[in-house]
Amino acid sequence: MPWSGRTLPLAAALLVAVCGANSPASAQNKPRARDLNIPLPGTPGPRNAITDVSGVEVGHATLVSGNGRRERGKGPVRTGVTAIFPRGKRSPDPVFAGFFSLNGNGEMTGTHWVAESGFLWGPVMITNTMSVGVVRDATISSMVRWGWDAFAVSLPVVAETWDGTLNDIEGMHVTAGDVTRAIENASSGPVAEGNVGGGTGMICHRFKGGIGTSSRQLAAEAGGYTVGVLVQCNYGRRSRLSVLGAPVGREIPDLLPCTTLGSGAERLPACERAGALVPDGASDGDGGGSIIIVIATDAPLLPHQLNRLARRAALGVGRMGGLGEDSSGDLFMAVSTANPGAAGDSGTVRLAMLPNDRINPLFEATVDATEEAILNALLAAQTMTGADGNRVYALPADRLVAILKKYGRM
Repeated sequence: MPWSGRTLPLAAALLVAVCGANSPASAQNKPRARDLNIPLPGTPGPRNAITDVSGVEVGHATLVSGNGRRERGKGPVRTGVTAIFPRGKRSPDPVFAGFFSLNGNGEMTGTHWVAESGFLWGPVMITNTMSVGVVRDATISSMVRWGWDAFAVSLPVVAETWDGTLNDIEGMHVTAGDVTRAIENASSGPVAEGNVGGGTGMICHRFKGGIGTSSRQLAAEAGGYTVGVLVQCNYGRRSRLSVLGAPVGREIPDLLPCTTLGSGAERLPACERAGALVPDGASDGDGGGSIIIVIATDAPLLPHQLNRLARRAALGVGRMGGLGEDSSGDLFMAVSTANPGAAGDSGTVRLAMLPNDRINPLFEATVDATEEAILNALLAAQTMTGADGNRVYALPADRLVAILKKYGRM
């Protein structure tokens, strides 16, 4: 949830412009990890995205406007909403689901009913911490307008991470209309990454973070199933960032977030005064922030097995250097698109279930895809200047590749 050092005095700025998920303003134009020939484990699906799981749709609404000093309710705005539909936005058929909290300093609404019933009804929505309420309410309204059962969708799943360094988060700029846009933008095609949707204003290992995704295709002898992962990453200390075991964070001690100095009328953006700052002893951060992870698979898993799958995402976070620190909200949801119609309210439902003895390849796929999704989020994100002139730098792909070669990983 909160990002370390987020509390800043408020001052003046502009208002809001909204970019759709697939608009040119949010289109990805940076290389992903595999474009750089980084030898990550596992075989991805054709899009290397959560939408490789048949039926899954993802949509974003991205809000970026204003510059300069922040003024509560006016901006600058760097935020948004992301929607993930396991069976597509027009299907009211729920999916089996599981949940895991690595550290609970965050919010993911609706999880009590997921744990109790074993089902997810509707989408998983992701936004910023102070917009959970409006996203929850607007999601219910959208589903009811589409004719979904009002009782069934009354406890939607909405998760959050804190974007208050770059965004006028206290202004609560996300509206019901933005939620509707994210839902309507949901599609089964390629997924935009980086500074989009709920990930627009996020920070990861003190680089610019945001949305990332990846997938894994299991071999035929393991069932041929697909596992897809989507992350909204906003967590982690710089010194702990690791890629394939190489100490990337320690090798890039510069390019730290620049935040404003002083107070009142004399406040000046540190970025404009000094450019990228060098560590000063406290600059590594405390690991606070959050990461939301959504895992989808077409393997026939029951809720107790999906709880197990959700827990494995923590191992992917750990590979990248996350520890689930005290001030971090690390909340993971796993769903299976198998067993359609399992929530029928009459008769006896016949189910398929993968034996536990065959679940290990899905665990491995989840860990691998989580690791790559986080790296894709870091690589897709672009340097951003936001509220009060605060600036967060993107992970430079050329320096990443050089470090991996230095340590014999490429």
